[in-house]
Amino acid sequence: MEQLDVFDCSNVLIASYFTDDRGCAHENREHTLIYLCSGELEIEERGKKTVLHPGECAFMRRDNRMWLQKKVEDGKPYRSVVLKFSRPFLREFYQTLNRQQIPTDSKRDKVSLRVLPGNRPDIRSLFESIIPYFDAGEKPSEDVLRLKMTEGVYVLLNTDRNLYASLFDFVEPWKIDILDYLNNNYMCDLSMDEIASYTGRSLATFKRDFAKISDLTPQKWIIRRRLEAAHDLIKSGRKKVTEACFDVGFKNLSHFSKIYKETYGVAPSW
Repeated sequence: MEQLDVFDCSNVLIASYFTDDRGCAHENREHTLIYLCSGELEIEERGKKTVLHPGECAFMRRDNRMWLQKKVEDGKPYRSVVLKFSRPFLREFYQTLNRQQIPTDSKRDKVSLRVLPGNRPDIRSLFESIIPYFDAGEKPSEDVLRLKMTEGVYVLLNTDRNLYASLFDFVEPWKIDILDYLNNNYMCDLSMDEIASYTGRSLATFKRDFAKISDLTPQKWIIRRRLEAAHDLIKSGRKKVTEACFDVGFKNLSHFSKIYKETYGVAPSW
């Protein structure tokens, strides 16, 4: 077991085992459950830090970026198991639900990270039942992986009815609002394909829905939003020009200065 760093099973179940401290940037492309077996996990998201201890589990919603600090604690290695929910699986699962029992008044949490209640037998059973696969270095079958995703969905749905809105954000009435998403993520370096996916849409549907809310293209909307944010930072004195440029998502200072002057009639200065 000491030789194991990361054991990936079809990007559904992923086990990590480290004997030294490690930090990494984490970009969630799928809804994810993470369970800590030993060690300590510090998760930083939008300036807020959350610490997981052994036996604790957290839900990380897709569409976000976090910094993970994995730590050896009290001489015990860092060990965690991650369960990811693929988009096709969630779409298929949603089709099996009884429509009359779906809480349509469910509201999506504003935060992207949620620590689940501790000491739950369904959570322990879900994750501890798959640890022997990792200990043996044997990948579970596709049927077992699907079963674990199903168990994981029920863990979440039995935690809070509002998690329906997070898990099934590709259907009405929970489809992610495009402008809300872009206003929270305009500074991120995301492709149009990624933005469409994160808002629960195909690229074609995203472009069609965006055209209903803005006369600009998505790319031009993002540039305008970045300029507005940079202008506010500079004029308020909170940031110098270079800091504001990179903080809002621009990659090239001269290009930023050029379009800033074209928009506001003066070069950025502070």
